[in-house]
Amino acid sequence: MTPPPRPPRPEPGTFLRIPLADGSFGYGRVLPAPYVAFSTARTTAPSDDLDAVAAAPLLFTQAVGLPWSEKWESIGRRDLDGEAAQPVVQFVQDAIDHRRCTIIDSEGRGRKATPEECIGLERAAVWDAHHIEERLLDTFLNRPNAAEIQARVRLS
Repeated sequence: MTPPPRPPRPEPGTFLRIPLADGSFGYGRVLPAPYVAFSTARTTAPSDDLDAVAAAPLLFTQAVGLPWSEKWESIGRRDLDGEAAQPVVQFVQDAIDHRRCTIIDSEGRGRKATPEECIGLERAAVWDAHHIEERLLDTFLNRPNAAEIQARVRLS
């Protein structure tokens, strides 16, 4: 039996409305595959206000695996601009020798780095939709997020 086809990934620039477990909504914006930029925009009722979402600062950008949650709704599209149009910069860290790090970007550039240089960057990883939803809600509720903490650069 053949599984049903996956829905196509939305085009870069597409805005996403993401329902969260507390009934509120977070928002993201599709970047070139596989990345999505997630913003500080949060509403208690569904909103299609692209201006408000576009104006909200970005919280984090992460690769999101397919299939995406069917709950994430496309609410419109605009060409990428500003911070959303910049290459995604992340780090990779050796699992055995934590002193060995590389900073990479979504355009294929990379350079050796110290762990200290990686502080504040996202670890290169692919997140599942439900982990993104948990991270967004934890961030909005000012709670620590176990997956985000685990993904931070190790300094020793």
